[in-house]
Amino acid sequence: MEKFIGILGLSLCMILCGCGSAIGLYKTGSAAAGVLAEDNKKFSKIIVLALLPATQGIYGFVLAVMKISVIDVGWPLFGAMLGLGITGMASAILQGITAASCIYAIGKNAAGSGKYVLFPAMIEFYAILALVLGIMINV
Repeated sequence: MEKFIGILGLSLCMILCGCGSAIGLYKTGSAAAGVLAEDNKKFSKIIVLALLPATQGIYGFVLAVMKISVIDVGWPLFGAMLGLGITGMASAILQGITAASCIYAIGKNAAGSGKYVLFPAMIEFYAILALVLGIMINV
């Protein structure tokens, strides 16, 4: 039973982070397609913004791989993984919404593109904190 709970924790972390990233990427991809349809020369200015929500899915995968050796711990592992799972999902979705707005802003004013990256990057910070905490929790 403990192994099942550990596997469930690892799976939930990956699933939640992955779903959040997919939703965030849907938002940024849709925005990017609209801006690029108007002016495909803006690709280099929007690609980073369009890809930012993907990182949370990577964080969920990395943490799950790092903790797979302690899968028999059960509930403590489940709890350790849930922190990044929830934070990763929420931050990826919100980052996608924010990055999509910034992509639209680049469509109207490409001169400020470097500044626009800062806004969704601030959301990324919380996913990084959850990843670091998940790594530091010694189960």
